Amino acid sequence: MKSSGSQDQASRLRLDSGRRAACLIDSLKPCHEPSPVLRISNNPKLMKRLSDRIRGCIGSKLARTVTSVATDERIVALTFDDGPDPDVTPRLLRILAAHGAKATFFMIGENAAACPDLVDAVRCAGHALSNHSWDHPSFPLISGWERRRQVSRCSAVLRMDHSRLLRPPYGHQSVSSQWDAWLTGHGNVAWSVAVRDWEEHDGEWLANFALERVRPGSVILMHDGIFDSAHELRANRESTLNAVERILTALSGKYEFLTVPELLRRVRPVWMNWSMEPDIGFLNQLHRKSGPTRRFAQPPGSGR
Repeated sequence: MKSSGSQDQASRLRLDSGRRAACLIDSLKPCHEPSPVLRISNNPKLMKRLSDRIRGCIGSKLARTVTSVATDERIVALTFDDGPDPDVTPRLLRILAAHGAKATFFMIGENAAACPDLVDAVRCAGHALSNHSWDHPSFPLISGWERRRQVSRCSAVLRMDHSRLLRPPYGHQSVSSQWDAWLTGHGNVAWSVAVRDWEEHDGEWLANFALERVRPGSVILMHDGIFDSAHELRANRESTLNAVERILTALSGKYEFLTVPELLRRVRPVWMNWSMEPDIGFLNQLHRKSGPTRRFAQPPGSGR
């Protein structure tokens, strides 16, 4: 049997609920003066500014980018973009296996669709598969619909059921493109050490460049393919393979090489509001082996 105190409390709750309901009903009654919301909605320019402000605020909170992890443990992540490549990736897998190292492969969907057995080999070797778009456009320069299609098509080919990570092509991002990644259920991953293997350097130079910058928790960017390049020589991956061998040999017994998902499960990620604007002149100089390269004019006005 309820006490009189409980009955009084229940009565007060019903009274409060009734008052809140009455206030809500009153707020829905017709009003001769237009509300501030209505005045704003009738002003397209003001609505656009408000929408951009809200998108920016939400994007900065929900669409942040992982660049490394915060740890004193001697653990790092090797990551490879633009593959899989039927000649280079199998050789890279053998180097990684010889050193007991795991890596994360940010694959291009078009390449993965052409090499399904190689994709399975990477997965079976214990490495992580992650998304690098369908055919490598600069995300800020295409519409939101196309960005989401690029990401979804690539993930479908890779059969990504979990650990849905995305690295945007060239690292180019805007608030809108980060938001689209979030809408497709992907987390953005960039890097803390870029080895610059898209430039013309030998393996020794690349390895030394990386070794000088590696720290506990680093995410290291390299390439097992070059999807589009301004110079054919830079698409050659011999220097990259040589550098990977040198890096793993130098750090053997000193660092453990994990996949990015393993790194994120073990320690706290370091987040950045990462934004890289595209250089349209540079992009329009690129060529790809597989066919014509996309040419860009200027970003869509709304970014969506």
